Amino acid sequence: MKAKRVAAVLTISLWIGVLAACGKNDEPNAAPPAASPEATPTEAASGTAAPEVTEDVATEEPSDKPTEPVEVLAEKLRVPWVIEFAGDVVYISEREGNIVQIEEGKLSRQSVKLTKSVLDRGEGGFLGFLLAPDFASTQQAYAYHTYQEDGRTLNRVVLLKQNGDSWEEVRPLLEGIPGASNHDGGRMAYGPDKLLYVTTGDAQERELAQDKNSLAGKILRLELDGGVPSDNPFPGSYVYSYGHRNPQGMAWTDEGVMLVTEHGPSGSPGGHDEINVIEPGGNYGWPAVYGDQTQSGMIPPVYHTGDPAIAPSGATMDEQNRLLIATLVGSALYRYDPATKNMAVVFEGEGRLRDVKIKDGRVYVITNNTDGRGNPGKTDDRLLILNNLP
Repeated sequence: MKAKRVAAVLTISLWIGVLAACGKNDEPNAAPPAASPEATPTEAASGTAAPEVTEDVATEEPSDKPTEPVEVLAEKLRVPWVIEFAGDVVYISEREGNIVQIEEGKLSRQSVKLTKSVLDRGEGGFLGFLLAPDFASTQQAYAYHTYQEDGRTLNRVVLLKQNGDSWEEVRPLLEGIPGASNHDGGRMAYGPDKLLYVTTGDAQERELAQDKNSLAGKILRLELDGGVPSDNPFPGSYVYSYGHRNPQGMAWTDEGVMLVTEHGPSGSPGGHDEINVIEPGGNYGWPAVYGDQTQSGMIPPVYHTGDPAIAPSGATMDEQNRLLIATLVGSALYRYDPATKNMAVVFEGEGRLRDVKIKDGRVYVITNNTDGRGNPGKTDDRLLILNNLP
């Protein structure tokens, strides 16, 4: 266990922290964008923060906090993807098509019965999982998974119901979302408006991200029954924003500002992973622009990493409206402060991290070392509770 603790601030540039990952973005098969030559990241170009990361290191811990920096809640998870809570019970989706329930220290792996089989390939599989707001009474949940139909790789959103030690599909809510081996999106979250938001990737067809008639490379907004909200920015369409490559994490500030993490291009150039503030109907530029590049009608990120790749995944907002971000290539938990545009490493040493959640003031993360791109140990993957973060 190599978790670091914090009390003083050491500033290091992001390209030092993840230089070994440069050119190793989480989607190695994606082609580089057809865009203008690489621009040097500067604040003057787009108002984004210079790609800098700080790492905080503590020398002492307050006596009223737990002494163990990391607690292990579950081990030997199989490519876990999302953390969900129902009271003290934890649920985790696994990419191969299971849901793991952890209750009173006991782990049970529960099967999911779907009308269309999970296609567990590349970055696709059983991904997003979100308990219904009325789960306590209905035992229902939402899920996002990859499947194959007529030779095509696709994704769908379905409603599930827990029945004892298994889950069954109630009905599909949205099908036919373009999919591929990589760039499948898959994150789901409730917005402050109590509607369902879903991220989709460009399915390795970059031009689809700019096509408002396609569901690929988008953030979608749905009624909880699967309908199209009447106030969506494009009438009759699920599309809430477009021009995305592979958005992975969603969170809102107390004031309702929506922030999304997104993977930048692979290959050369690489890196330029993003944090975007999402506006209804906004065009976020992929594949025409990335990083500090600008084009009329396209919204630049509020932060990007520059050349190094960290591959941001799940994200959550802390009580101070700072964004915690689990990263894959970055192999660390980052914290982004929208007020200062400072990005800090607050935890590392456990390899790839897929998701992060906060419950009762405690930070939970899942590792993702068994996904084919990590270096798993004998007990990977694991659900961890992080204590004494800076």
